[in-house]
Amino acid sequence: MADAVSAQAVLLLVEGACDWSRLAKLVDPHKVVLAVDSPALLTEAQQAGFRGVAVELLSAPLYDRLGQALLEAVADELLAPGATVVALYSGFHPEEAIDSISIIQLEEHLERLSSRELRQLETQVPLDTLKLVVDLAVEIGREGREGQPIGTMFIVGDTRKVLAASRPVGFDPVRGYSRAERNLFDPRVREGIKEIAQLDGAIIVSSEGIVEAACRYVDSSAADITLSKGLGARHWAAAAISRATKAIAITVSKSNGTVRIFQNGEVVLRIEPQFRRPMVWREFEYEPPPPEPRSKSKGPEKSPDSKSKLSAHPPEKKEKLAESERPAS
Repeated sequence: MADAVSAQAVLLLVEGACDWSRLAKLVDPHKVVLAVDSPALLTEAQQAGFRGVAVELLSAPLYDRLGQALLEAVADELLAPGATVVALYSGFHPEEAIDSISIIQLEEHLERLSSRELRQLETQVPLDTLKLVVDLAVEIGREGREGQPIGTMFIVGDTRKVLAASRPVGFDPVRGYSRAERNLFDPRVREGIKEIAQLDGAIIVSSEGIVEAACRYVDSSAADITLSKGLGARHWAAAAISRATKAIAITVSKSNGTVRIFQNGEVVLRIEPQFRRPMVWREFEYEPPPPEPRSKSKGPEKSPDSKSKLSAHPPEKKEKLAESERPAS
């Protein structure tokens, strides 16, 4: 199949240990990119001649793990950003053998970040302010601070309502400074905000690019908001405040530096900062296969075209946050 679609490589999503030497006899290691659970397993696979990446997201949904594996492979230059990839993985029964196959066109999911994506957001926040804060978030996601990864959140626009829907965690490090000293269009201020980003709480930015407050706890309810499994309290808080107000929330994940933009309670843009130029990652879309008709006999009967259904992804479960679970910024 890889030859038929002119695929650059076959991505094999492996869960747990494997007999790498036996696998090397079955496939050409130079045409396979492995995605394994840990750096230790990756070392074992590399000793058998394989190339690969370590994706430590065991509790994350399949699509997140598959997407992260592709992103890591592109970042490590194992795959080209516009490559065609044949992916093999355990989609229906993770604890069992590989049962699913997908043909992925990376050019449909990965493209360079430009102002066009931000311009498509229907918001009252000026484009130059929004781009300024997104660029700052991308820098934080890529560089961290003093060599250590950090996670943070910016909330841009609709400042009055945002302040009313949040409260200070403790001391506000920007309180008492003049507007000029809180203006993000000044490079020196942006460097100072990178330091503040290490602290708990959200950073509130006005539509003019002025930092109005920092270290704020989002107090909005996240009831009835649905996000992908694996996203933390910071992302729930961003979704909640973006639904309760007209603000745009921007998060930086501490684990991998991924930048997500929230509007109306949803993730509208995901940016991967680890490339030479930031790339926008578009999530996979899934259409579940139609249910198989049940046999009248007592025992289960396999559908005659069951092999063709291996290419279908299993639907991912998403979790709703109960009203009692309040988000933290």
